[in-house]
Amino acid sequence: MVNKVSFSEIATHKNLIVSESFFRWNKKLYQNKWFLGDRVIEYFDILSGFAFKSTDYTEEGISVMRIGDILKDGSFDIDNMNKLPDDFFDIYSKYLVCENDIAIAMTGATIGKTALISNISNPILLNQRVGLLRLKKNIKLNTKFLQLVLCNELFKIQILINSMGKSQPNISPFDILDLKIPRITITLQNEIICLIEPIETEIYNLKISKQKSLDIINKVFGEELGFDWIEFERLKKLKIYSSNLNEFANNIDCRMGLKFHNLAGKYLHSFLTSKTTKRVKDFIAEPIVLGKSVSPSDYDEDGEYFYIAMSNIKTYAFDPEDCKKVSEDYAKSNIKKTVQKDDILLARSGEGTIGKVALIEDEDLNAIFADFTQRIRLTNYNTLFAYYYFRSDFFQYLVYTHKKGLGNNTNIFPSQIQEFPIPDWDETKQSEIVEKIKTQIDAQNIIDKQIEQKQKQINEIIKNAITNPK
Repeated sequence: MVNKVSFSEIATHKNLIVSESFFRWNKKLYQNKWFLGDRVIEYFDILSGFAFKSTDYTEEGISVMRIGDILKDGSFDIDNMNKLPDDFFDIYSKYLVCENDIAIAMTGATIGKTALISNISNPILLNQRVGLLRLKKNIKLNTKFLQLVLCNELFKIQILINSMGKSQPNISPFDILDLKIPRITITLQNEIICLIEPIETEIYNLKISKQKSLDIINKVFGEELGFDWIEFERLKKLKIYSSNLNEFANNIDCRMGLKFHNLAGKYLHSFLTSKTTKRVKDFIAEPIVLGKSVSPSDYDEDGEYFYIAMSNIKTYAFDPEDCKKVSEDYAKSNIKKTVQKDDILLARSGEGTIGKVALIEDEDLNAIFADFTQRIRLTNYNTLFAYYYFRSDFFQYLVYTHKKGLGNNTNIFPSQIQEFPIPDWDETKQSEIVEKIKTQIDAQNIIDKQIEQKQKQINEIIKNAITNPK
């Protein structure tokens, strides 16, 4: 398709953008009355985060908000945030997240996603490439209403127009402040939120009625194995206990860390080895394989192969939305690092991702798996059963006790994974457990669809408000 564009049209953007998508989106914006509204800077200041080092991450301490902690539904995931030392509270106090701030992603495939900060009971620091919109003093504006506006397509189009970068989009804090928001009276904003609040209450009730997949998985495996979760949790809380040099010498690395020698880990390992004599290595079709590293020049937006990094399996499933693609030449030269149906990928590094797994369910998926993941290919074993077991606290706590390294620079290796105990139930028993878990998880997915429908109702209310302002 060929479009004619005048120099005067090119000059409408400060960065002289000449892409076809810019002119198409820009025209769509100017067709809407709301684009005649105000700029973000008239209502908000913006704060950028600090480039905290992953080596500073700790197991306990003050939370740090990253792009991945901003969820698609406009909330934020405080339960899974990385931690920083408590003394960072004073050192980096200027980066503290405050109540009623609006967090916004400023880079990557999910650029522009937002979350309204509310009901925070513990301090949170802001990481780099996340911005905070903070309402200026003496400005009357309903921040909940604006956060919903920022989720609308017309605002996200502005983000895309102003984002720069070839490998991934980026937008500066100054460009965010220059974006347009609709001019709607505070009275009308409050009226709209009053319409939305009952729907949000329904969403909240649906959310609290849900069972977490992990809780379902743990419950089923715990019941089948006869595991004492109460005793396990009690032992996990014990930080001080006696030991001796013989125990420190019982492993080839002479490891002396609390994680490796803690009582809960010993209790779990002893329990599992009393239930099975089998190890992961007894069911692998081939040795566990590490993935392949990549350089920026290997990426190709039009490539036919996904490059599955740890971040693409952090939800315990392969998420193609943020996944980069690689060139055909790179894919051809790394055919042995591809995936096939029923492969299990396991993240082998990083405090926030280590141990997370994804089951490849697409028979036609073209993908290379990254260096910091490993591929487990099983034989004579129900792969969905293995996937559920790998997600359970039985397997994940083994990863926790056996990972090596300090801070965020921890790793788990194939030589360790292959030695982990794994249930050796027969095929019928494995299938029964899979069905029991899957049925309960599917029931939770129905709740997710109900939540999605409620969210669409909210989006429609906001859309009507900003495209037909009174």
